[in-house]
Amino acid sequence: MRVNQRRSDIEIISDMLEVGENGAGKTQIMYGANMSYSQIQKYLGFLMGHGFIDKMKMGNPSVTYQVTDSGLKLLELIGNLKEMLGLDESEIL
Repeated sequence: MRVNQRRSDIEIISDMLEVGENGAGKTQIMYGANMSYSQIQKYLGFLMGHGFIDKMKMGNPSVTYQVTDSGLKLLELIGNLKEMLGLDESEIL
């Protein structure tokens, strides 16, 4: 059952956290989570502001984003919620 065609904020956040789990640049997160530039700006700010993602300085890309322990916990909780609701990967929250 697909409730609607658009992803929810929770689904977008889940996708971003999955891509950034092992560290990723902004472009990698944007393409991996299938987002627009304006979306990545908005959601990265939100996730960093709440301590779910940290900005790391490294080589190339020059800025890498790393999911924090609380971000991993959030990703796990979202996964548990999907499981409890009986949603599989193709279904949207």
